[in-house]
Amino acid sequence: MKKSQGQQAASRKPKWTVAEKAEMNDFLRELEHQARTAPTLAQRSKAMARGMAGRQAQQDRDGRAILERIPDSPPVDPFSLEMYLDSLVKKLNQSAGFVKSDPRNRGVKTASVMIRLNPNGSLRSFEILNMADQQDEVAFIKSVVERAVPFAAFPPDLRKSAYSVGMLICIMPPGASGGFGFNRMAEGQGC
Repeated sequence: MKKSQGQQAASRKPKWTVAEKAEMNDFLRELEHQARTAPTLAQRSKAMARGMAGRQAQQDRDGRAILERIPDSPPVDPFSLEMYLDSLVKKLNQSAGFVKSDPRNRGVKTASVMIRLNPNGSLRSFEILNMADQQDEVAFIKSVVERAVPFAAFPPDLRKSAYSVGMLICIMPPGASGGFGFNRMAEGQGC
């Protein structure tokens, strides 16, 4: 019985040249080296967890609070965080009534500062993110924050989960902010 062309082609072994064999062996050695030097599953998991912790710390950077989370801590109750932030805004507004401000020196561009608080309510940092043309308003905000310190200590659930809480303060040009004073921005709204 005669073999078909497909069966004849399948029964023939491919002929490899010396160069092709060397190239294939180099390729296989490279794969073996990559497999030996690749991070283990545990190492990749740890790296992923570190990345997630970093993203959690930056999770609410869109004009809302920024939590610096304690690793492996329980999640923060959103209601508790909202209530704490509302109390911060209220205290800032109360303190603003005692600090002198000249409305004639306001700029026309949006500026922003970041305040970060320790669990005991003390000020961890005051960082100017964007001065724009609002030098006098930034100085006013800094005076208000310094007057308001210390803020209330973190509530117990927040204290268990966060090293610090940051709050982005946007300094809006006249007419863009909807009035005088500190207020919370709508969700998803940044500076």
